[in-house]
Order: sequence, then C-alpha cells, then structure tokens
Amino acid sequence: MVEDIILAIPTILAAVIVIAIGWLVGTIVGKAVNILVEKIGMERAFDQSSTGKSFRAAGLDLSNVIGMFVKAFIIVLAIVWAIEILSIGGTLGSYLTVVADYLPRLLGGLLILILGVVLVDFLANFIGKMIRPMFPPEKVEIADMIKNLLFIGLIAFIILLALDTMLLSGGTIYPLILGFVIIGVGIILTDTLVRSIVEDHAEFRSVAGYAKFVLYSIFLIIGAGAIFATFPNVTSIVANVSWAFAIALAVLLVPVAYGLTKKMAKEMN
Repeated sequence: MVEDIILAIPTILAAVIVIAIGWLVGTIVGKAVNILVEKIGMERAFDQSSTGKSFRAAGLDLSNVIGMFVKAFIIVLAIVWAIEILSIGGTLGSYLTVVADYLPRLLGGLLILILGVVLVDFLANFIGKMIRPMFPPEKVEIADMIKNLLFIGLIAFIILLALDTMLLSGGTIYPLILGFVIIGVGIILTDTLVRSIVEDHAEFRSVAGYAKFVLYSIFLIIGAGAIFATFPNVTSIVANVSWAFAIALAVLLVPVAYGLTKKMAKEMN
C-alpha cells in the first residue's frame, strides 16, 4: 500500500498543479473579461434596460457575473483534466468522470442563459426603438406589443437552447415553456388590444374589465392545456373545465351585451 501511495504521488502532484494553474488562469482571464465588458460600454447600456435594472435590484453586476462564469468555466476544465490525470478506477471513478463531463455543459448552459437574456433584451429594445416611429403617437402601444412579443419569443428560444446544452430538455420541458409563452403572449395581446379599442371607442370602457377577464381566462386555459399536453388524464380535465367555463361566460355575456346594446341605442337617440 505504501508503495502504491509513493507511486501515486507524482500523479496527485500533477493533478494539483493542473488545478492550481487552472485557478490562476481562470482568475486572470475572468478579471480581464470583467474589465473588457466595462470598457466597451456594454454594461452601461445593459443597466438602462429593464433586465439590467432587475439585475441591479438583485445586487448583480453584469461584468462581474460574466467574469465569474468565465473563471468558473476555466477552473472546471482544469478539474476535468485533473480527474483524467488521476485515472481513478471503479465506481467512484465512473461517477467522477460523469460529473466532470457534465460540469462544462452546466456552466455553458448557464452562460448561454445569462448572455442570451442580455442580447435578447438589447435586440428587443433596439427593434422597438426602430419601429416606434412607424406608428402614430396614439398607437405607440402596438410597437411596444411587438417588442414584448419578440422578447418573449427570443427568451423562450434561449431557454430551450440552454436546457439542450445542459441536457435537461425533454418531453415535459417543451410543453411547459410553450404554455408559459402562450400565457405571456395572451396577456400582452389582451392589454394592447383592449387599450386600443377603449381609446377608439369610449363606449366600451364599461366592459373593458370584463373583456380582459374573458381573454385572460381563454389564454390561461390554452396555456394550461399546452403545459399538460403530455398528461392525457389532465388534458381531458382541462378540456371539460374549458367547456364549463365557455358556457358560464356565454350565460354571463347575455346581460352584458344587452346592457351595452341598450346604452348604445340610447346614445344614438
């Protein structure tokens, strides 16, 4: 046993040296990336966006976060190399190899998620500023709606890409993301459309709240159906609830439609 330990000392020292060099290189490169992000002005532009303000409110600094991930990625690569140098056999060696192979994917997915959110926020705001002059001042909410829809779609793509990188995507994840995208898009469309209709037709102001409730509920049911699409029993329950909800709304809509028609007829007279 002593002989085996003596023979393993050079290998252990080599692994320790690799990790130490990885930590040193990661620290230097991480700080360099941190300074580079600050110098190019990317952080100042990001801080002015809604996502950047959320980062600041959470006590996060974009340059520090990116530098930290770069440092962690280099250190993880060094750890993977050190584990390969040690050549640990048996069950422990298999587990360590699996963990070492997965760590770069985990950090890569998280880095894609963070950088993707930054780029998506910048792109959505840039396109929003470009298309805003195309609409009259009273219809500027349509430009905001397009910007928000683009933001939601690109964020969903970034999330899927990050999950694929981390090997976490699957038959359950896709419907979940699709359902939340449908709900988010429905909320944005509902708010924009109802606001636009009320601005053009003041007589609908009294039923605007009811219209929002109906549209919110419809998109919520559709989103729930998409989320539970892989569960047949739950899907049938959602379908039955949808029919019951539709019937209830139809019954409630009768007095609302009657009152609105009566009001419009009175104003015309």
